[in-house]
Amino acid sequence: MLTVQGEGDFAMADNRVELEEEQPEIIYIADEDGNEEEFEVIMKFEVDGSDAKYMMVAPVEPEEDETDVYAFRYEEDGDDIKLFVIQDDAEWEIVEETFNTFVEEEEDADA
Repeated sequence: MLTVQGEGDFAMADNRVELEEEQPEIIYIADEDGNEEEFEVIMKFEVDGSDAKYMMVAPVEPEEDETDVYAFRYEEDGDDIKLFVIQDDAEWEIVEETFNTFVEEEEDADA
């Protein structure tokens, strides 16, 4: 079987080409009561000139009529990921600007 990496994974077997959808990255975040909720990672990015890494996530099963997206700074510790709430206004502005740029680029690509 031949596998080609790209926008999606393509697998060729017996002269057939099948598009395999990419599986979303799912993480679990505990709420204030200790209940784990499932979130899909929308994007990860780093800011130039900084070692900080950021991740945008959205609930896998959002409440009705809600499209919440949450941002965290994160650190990788082996196979574990530690999430940190963004509390600094300047840091939040950088994250917000990056996310808005991403959304605009996605909208332009879909147009």
